[in-house]
Amino acid sequence: MPTLLIVHHTPSPNLEAMFDAVVSGATTDEIEGVEVMRRPALCATASDVLAADGYLLGTPANLGSMSGALKHFFDQVYYPCRDATRGRPYGYYVHGGSDVTGAVRGIESITTGLGWEQAAATVTVTGTPAKEDLESCWELGATVAAGLIG
Repeated sequence: MPTLLIVHHTPSPNLEAMFDAVVSGATTDEIEGVEVMRRPALCATASDVLAADGYLLGTPANLGSMSGALKHFFDQVYYPCRDATRGRPYGYYVHGGSDVTGAVRGIESITTGLGWEQAAATVTVTGTPAKEDLESCWELGATVAAGLIG
């Protein structure tokens, strides 16, 4: 059974709403046969990454970059996982108060180095997530999970 790993840093109600929507999409009854593992970014390990077939990442944009927690995750898994996970699908979402550009740039730089393949459009939100933003998060989760089947 394919496994989807969701690595997230969820320190605010806005990010919690986005995370919940991503998980809901990834675990919808319409998608069968995908195990979904959820790990806070500070707890996710190289073993988690190696055991998964695809990835969803979630972070706030802090001080013009991804969260320190997600950066720590990448620092821990980059070299142990780089060659073994090349070509695996991923997607991500970012929330910020006003600008998410630096966080997006950082995630794309690292995932390019890992050789991961973006499987769904990025969801970026500034301010309070609207209904459409949460629907996009749901779609992100469902798209990446469904892509792991067959």
